[in-house]
Amino acid sequence: MQTQGWRQYIGRIWMAGVFGFFYLPLFFLITFSFNSTRQDSVFTGFSMRWYQALLNDSRLVDGFFLSFHVALLSATLATVLATLAAFALVRFGQFKGRTLFNAMLSSPLVMPEVIIGLSLLLLFVGMERMLGWPGRGALTIILGHALLGMAYASVVIQSRLKEMDRSIEEAALDLGCRPYQVFFLVTLPNISQALVAAWLLTFTLSFDDVVISEFLAGPGVTTLPQVIFSYARRGVNPSIYAAATLLMVVVSLAVVVYGIRTARQARAAALPPQD
Repeated sequence: MQTQGWRQYIGRIWMAGVFGFFYLPLFFLITFSFNSTRQDSVFTGFSMRWYQALLNDSRLVDGFFLSFHVALLSATLATVLATLAAFALVRFGQFKGRTLFNAMLSSPLVMPEVIIGLSLLLLFVGMERMLGWPGRGALTIILGHALLGMAYASVVIQSRLKEMDRSIEEAALDLGCRPYQVFFLVTLPNISQALVAAWLLTFTLSFDDVVISEFLAGPGVTTLPQVIFSYARRGVNPSIYAAATLLMVVVSLAVVVYGIRTARQARAAALPPQD
């Protein structure tokens, strides 16, 4: 009994250390975003000056809107392509070239982003020389992020498709639905939560990506992570702390809202049907 108590005590200490390792840096970042001076080791007083400086910093503001625009489009494109790819892999069984297709789809999961960015840079430069399109800029970043995000989104969507009861689709076909009607009216609503999760995952991956953006961004096109990275290399800038704090607040609110909505849907589904 005493040994079990010690194990629980050690386990709590270990968990506290893990949570402290992950969340204490965020706490200090938020704290020093309200510091009155540029000191990053001594809190000299409460001030909102760095949030005001953030709003007046055109590079950070423009970078935020560009990152949001890129993440929105790349996440949508990646989720659509990943849904089609996952549906083909799960529903069509064995077909010619399936192994190669699955390997190509999953390769960005294990390939370093430096290699992905460099290979895409060579591809787009060659296409621009031959076809005059696309010039490096927001479009190339969107395509690069969509390629990376599609690999992650397909894993989420494939797992949900494998768990889905296929008898629902078969019943819809027996009732006269066409295959495309089954896909849009039966399959997609049943995997909607996986689609939302895949979209949020790819949006996050795109929004905070630096490596691929560095390779594919053109002149005058700089995402928010690139701006933050360039500022961090030149020394301490508390405006970065303010930007990171605002991002954490927005993301935390989005996660809480989504969690509450999902919990309410789960409780509603668990309730017995009313006559």
